[in-house]
Order: sequence, then C-alpha cells, then structure tokens
Amino acid sequence: MLENLSGETKLYPIFGDPIAFVKSPNTFTAGLEGRGQNAVCVPMQVGKDDLAPVMEALTKIPNVAGLLVTMPHKSAAYAYCTSGDKTAETLKAVSVMRRNDDGSWYGGMLDGEAFVKAQIDAGAKPGGAKVLLVGAGSAGGAIAVALLEAGVKELLIHDANDTSADELVTILRRSGKGLVRRGSSDPTGCDMVCNATPMGLGDDDPIPVDADKLTSSMFVGDVIAGHGTTPLIAAAQKAGCNTANGVQMVEAVQEMMLDFMLPR
Repeated sequence: MLENLSGETKLYPIFGDPIAFVKSPNTFTAGLEGRGQNAVCVPMQVGKDDLAPVMEALTKIPNVAGLLVTMPHKSAAYAYCTSGDKTAETLKAVSVMRRNDDGSWYGGMLDGEAFVKAQIDAGAKPGGAKVLLVGAGSAGGAIAVALLEAGVKELLIHDANDTSADELVTILRRSGKGLVRRGSSDPTGCDMVCNATPMGLGDDDPIPVDADKLTSSMFVGDVIAGHGTTPLIAAAQKAGCNTANGVQMVEAVQEMMLDFMLPR
C-alpha cells in the first residue's frame, strides 16, 4: 500500500480525541490508492483544546491535501473553512475538509448521508417513518438533516442538553420537511431509533434510550464504531430489532469521502 511513499505523497490526516479506534487510515488509504493517488491517511491524536495550533500547522503544509475530522472537533473545525457544502453551512460543522486552489479549506459534512445509507442498506425504511434521534451534536444534526431528506415523517430529537436539542429543532424546522419536535429517551411508537451520542464508547456507559421499551418492529442504528457490539445494539438485538452499527456507517462513508476529496 505504501510502495509509492515519497516526497510527492499527499497527506490526508484524520484527527480527533480519542483516535485509537478509527478504521479510516487503512480503508481510506486503500481507496486513495484505488483511484490512482500517491496519498496516505494518517491518524492524529488532537485534544479538544489543541485544534488551533494543529490547524495552523497543517494549513502551512502544502502536501496536506485534505482532512478527516472526528469528535470533538467537528464544530470547531468549521471556523477554519472559507466555504462549505449545504449541510456544513447549515450546521456550522464539518466531517471532511479539502484544499481550495488558493490553499484555504472547503468543508463538508458527510456523517448524515453515511449513517442513513447504512440504515437503508441494512433494511431500514425512513420514508414516512417516525424516528427518535438521540444526540443533538454535530453528527446528530447531520443525521437529522439526512433523515428528513430521506422522507422521515416525524423526527423526535432528544439530548441530555436541552438547549442543544432546542437549537437543533429550530434549525431543522426551517427546512419545512417533516414534523420535528423535542423527544425523550422513550422510543415507544417509533419506527426507527438512532444513537448519535458517544454513549457506548465507555464500558460503563448507559444505554441512550429506554431499552425495555424497544420492540421488534423498530430499526435501531448506532454511530459508535470500533468498540464491538454496543450495549444499545445488544439490547436491540435481544428485543428482535434489525440493526446497523457504526462500522457499517464507516463503510458507507468511504466512497463519499473519496468523491469529496477528489471531485471529478
């Protein structure tokens, strides 16, 4: 995979905290190679308070051609973009960044499209569905936008931070798509249940919804990848639900990221 590694190699760092669990360095590098690029994706552990000096340095390195952004930097990284796609501009958050010709950054937010694709590929039917989405952060906002674009009829937003949930509901209502309102951890009556929070990264994390109210008619999706079967997915499978996990989301986003970084 690294036979062509040289001074001409383009770099695509992926940064976040924690970073040890990410799978993209291998898969994205393989994808770049498959498209004839002399390029490599490298993981970078960047703490929450360290983004500014890291972005200053990366911007000054001309063979850094693009960036993959993971938590907790998706909102903060948006400030370094001079332009972005519609979802990034709406949510003021990014999951990917590529160089403009003048060396500045163009941002994109692909989390939502990838998450929804993973759900549909696994059998979910968002069209006309009632959906509970837990998590109103950057990933949650992108997933909410994509769910509404996919035809969700009613979207319930729940977050431990009431202000974050209210702000996201307000943003989403401007689209005029579907009924959007605040929800709770109770999934009763929902067709789909989606976790867009970090709950599941830690061994002692609670399940983000009322697991005893999951029923076999519900489709349950989780953004957490690299940590095996999360407690949410385990509870959903025990209840007889069809599921999609974060690994499937990571797989779904690979071609999207390549298309973004290497526009035809």
